[in-house]
Amino acid sequence: MILDIIRKKACNLELTREELETIFNGYLHDEVKDYQMSAFLMAICINDMSDSEIFALTDIFIKSGDVLDLSFMPSKVIDKHSTGGVGDKTTLIVAPIVASLGVAVVKMSGRGLGYTGGTIDKLESIPNFKVDLSEDVIKKQALDIGVVVTSQSEDLVPLDKKVYALRDVTATTNSIPLIASSIMSKKIASGADGIVIDIKVGSGALIKTRKEAERLANIIIKIGNYYQKEVRTIISDMNTPLGKCIGNKLEVFEAIDVLQNKVKGPLYDTCLEIASKMVSMGKNISEKEALKEVVSSIENKDAYKKFLQFVKYQGGDLEKLEINAKVYNIKANKSGVLKNIDALEIAKLSKSLGAGRTSKEEEIDYNAGVVLTKEIGDKISEGDILANLYTNIDKLDFNVERIFEIS
Repeated sequence: MILDIIRKKACNLELTREELETIFNGYLHDEVKDYQMSAFLMAICINDMSDSEIFALTDIFIKSGDVLDLSFMPSKVIDKHSTGGVGDKTTLIVAPIVASLGVAVVKMSGRGLGYTGGTIDKLESIPNFKVDLSEDVIKKQALDIGVVVTSQSEDLVPLDKKVYALRDVTATTNSIPLIASSIMSKKIASGADGIVIDIKVGSGALIKTRKEAERLANIIIKIGNYYQKEVRTIISDMNTPLGKCIGNKLEVFEAIDVLQNKVKGPLYDTCLEIASKMVSMGKNISEKEALKEVVSSIENKDAYKKFLQFVKYQGGDLEKLEINAKVYNIKANKSGVLKNIDALEIAKLSKSLGAGRTSKEEEIDYNAGVVLTKEIGDKISEGDILANLYTNIDKLDFNVERIFEIS
């Protein structure tokens, strides 16, 4: 039976819900072997999936575990998700902004794996910050302060966790249907009324082309409609890092700067766009009206006050947040204009400094990372400092010309 299902997808034939349940639930319960599921996932990557297959798979993922019930909340609960990027600390900024405006945010986030940092790692870099929250604690915190960011529950969409772990080591992460089902099963199971998805596109993202991003956005919205959830998407650039800081503690400091209205630029703009969509959905107002409220929340420090409240509620101690690392410089080896900063190369560099992990069990150095000191379009003289590197590793290995394009 399992071989017949694999063969059917390999021949580019549409599978029934029952066939999808047989192979995926069989894998969850160890009745289907890793090598069989790997072959099946590769067949999906090559031959794609129909909308009905995607809807069925998303539902199978959701029903593999628990669903968080947030219907007790007095206001709408709005969630957000990013498909992953270099220097993407938007949750740390957006969640308190939205909550400060009376729209609840309950978000389950993950740890980083590979080159992209996870929101949970960034929050855990704050001394004593608690990320493993029980359902009762999540619900109480949501009622008390309107914002919760917690690690993913073991009981929430366990099938997706198991399948994703296999996808990560079998080069099957880039299938649009699998990405859509993975994202939306977790978001729907998390119980939010509305969801904003930030789809990153470029060298530092999983999605490499605008065409792929638009297809993913279309499928995500269709899944949302299927479950009667309002979903809005944005497509944002990830050819260059988002913000100047890449690395866990460093990104927390940059998020604080944005919330204190000290920083403008692409990171600020992306956060405004995401937050405006979330507030618009939560309050049933236009995105233009929501944008005014979002900007005001930053300018009057309400968003920053909510951030402080959020960190304190989850046990974090910002007074103890400091960087303990050696600092090295990357200097320009020629003069010219800075044309590009390659997001993927920066991510590789940050990981080599200790800020990323290869396996989920690997420890990371919360102090490690990169701070960019120049922006695209800046005039550069030979010897100028392009970036500061924070690390506790003695031997550094990087190629300036692969990271920074100067001409």
